[in-house]
Amino acid sequence: MTKICGDASTFAASALRGFSLLHPDLVRHVRGGVLRATPGRRGKVAVVLGGGSGHYPAFAGYVGPGFGDAAVAGDIFASPSTQAIKSIARQADLGGGIILGYGNYAGDVLNFGIAADRLREEGYDVRVLATADDVASSDASTREKRRGIAGDLVIFRIVGAAAEAGLTLDEVEEVAQRVNRQTCTFGVAFDGCTLPGEKEKLFEVPKNRMALGLGVHGEPGIDEKDIPDPEHLAHILFDRLLAELPEGASRRVAVLLNGLGSTKQEELFVLWDRLVPMFEKAGLTLVAPLVGEYVTSLDMAGCSLTLTWLDEDLERYWRSPVESAALSHGQLSGDGTTRLEVPEETEILYMRSGTAQGRRGGACVAAVMDHLARTLAEAESDLGHIDAVAGDGDHGQGMARGSAAAAKVARAAADAGAGPATVLASAADAWADRAGGTSGALWGEGLRAFSLALDDNSLPDARQLSGGARNSMERIMELGRAKPGDKTLVDALVPFVETLEQALAAGHGLVDAWRMGAEASHEAAQATRDLSPRMGRAKMHGERSKGHPDAGALSLALCARIVGEDLGNGLAPAGGDKDRIEAIRLVKAGR
Repeated sequence: MTKICGDASTFAASALRGFSLLHPDLVRHVRGGVLRATPGRRGKVAVVLGGGSGHYPAFAGYVGPGFGDAAVAGDIFASPSTQAIKSIARQADLGGGIILGYGNYAGDVLNFGIAADRLREEGYDVRVLATADDVASSDASTREKRRGIAGDLVIFRIVGAAAEAGLTLDEVEEVAQRVNRQTCTFGVAFDGCTLPGEKEKLFEVPKNRMALGLGVHGEPGIDEKDIPDPEHLAHILFDRLLAELPEGASRRVAVLLNGLGSTKQEELFVLWDRLVPMFEKAGLTLVAPLVGEYVTSLDMAGCSLTLTWLDEDLERYWRSPVESAALSHGQLSGDGTTRLEVPEETEILYMRSGTAQGRRGGACVAAVMDHLARTLAEAESDLGHIDAVAGDGDHGQGMARGSAAAAKVARAAADAGAGPATVLASAADAWADRAGGTSGALWGEGLRAFSLALDDNSLPDARQLSGGARNSMERIMELGRAKPGDKTLVDALVPFVETLEQALAAGHGLVDAWRMGAEASHEAAQATRDLSPRMGRAKMHGERSKGHPDAGALSLALCARIVGEDLGNGLAPAGGDKDRIEAIRLVKAGR
């Protein structure tokens, strides 16, 4: 477990501040990430990198001349929010266009994609780069589905060098696509990792065994073997990657032997000693190879091998000068003790509703958000354990973080006299910004879509709530591209919406109709235990998840139940403690 932790909910932010204090010559701390301390020249392509925290030196350690212009940091193993990506990209822009680089994970693809769309609407020329180097996550015929793991270091380094060399945005994008295609990685894990604040590992590898084909978010491997001697381990890594050698490819390769968090440098050196003769025998020339920790997974024990087939241009960029915390061809200066002046968050002014009914409606929405936040905080650990079966175990934390932020903002908006639509829309943005990851983006966009059915001058009625539920369902399915049967929150959301609408059409009152929808949602969530996942990270471990319900579906059903109880209490959480305890019990039963 993480021994130096403090408040687990602020671990990532605290680590980022500490990193920035240590490297003032390289980076400048901003909310949600870092920028180059000394910006590049005007007109240069800005390379903005990012992803979840827990992978140091990825991604803040990649910022500096010859590498990234900025990095956006999400919470542990969670994508940064759309809002954070947009903000940092704007600050990093130098007038030559922007490359957004991230790993090919659902949450990152979603949040960086939305951010790119929003930035384009504002007039920025933005291109996206989803690294896809993990050969274990998909075969060569579906390369676009591969995850981005340790290849991030090589790919982002070459892209950053191309931008530093003065290439145009189109030219940098072409280099990015080329190096992404020509990079592959395969890794093994000897033991799992532990999220800050947790006492149990996300997954366990049996003693004297190793998991093959791991990701960098604590996902279990796709197979297990006895831990071999260094010679055989080197062959397992090398042979898998050599099979990826493109026809007619250069025999010159950039190579990274990467440690995942708690595998010691000396162990990597032993493995490297066995690998070098294999490269020589295969006729491959090593170009500036790297051995060390460059993309980690908290305290995971394990390693990965990355190869990039170089051409003349890629080799020139790989060899070019760089100065960053992760990789430097020069001497750093400064004593690293500069104090940071982190600006306070700007106070938001909310428009006051023009009617007493509107202000009452806003207060009711805030009360419901508070009730949800307290419920999800209590369910955090159980949802996390369920998610860890085939995911990364962060769902409970994300839901707790997102709902807590939403409740805080909703209360502030309601106290300012805002109506239901404004309160819910504000809460939606706060949820997405704080939760991060796939569920954060989906819940944020879903709640915002729900708010469009409300107005600011009246209490929400059955028509508005039903319309909001459908808006939310349609937006989540549009963004996530999931459908019933994919083992996602959609499996619980669709039955809820359809049952609610059918009950209202049959003449049932709102409270009864909502209760019926919540019951249908709960039953559907429990039924996901019989499904194999077809979306997101869990799809790589379908058999492992069989027999266990989906955490996202369970949390959706839990929220539907709690809102229904509040509707029954006149939109106030009075008596909610008893209802909340019963709802948590049902989540535990799902575990």
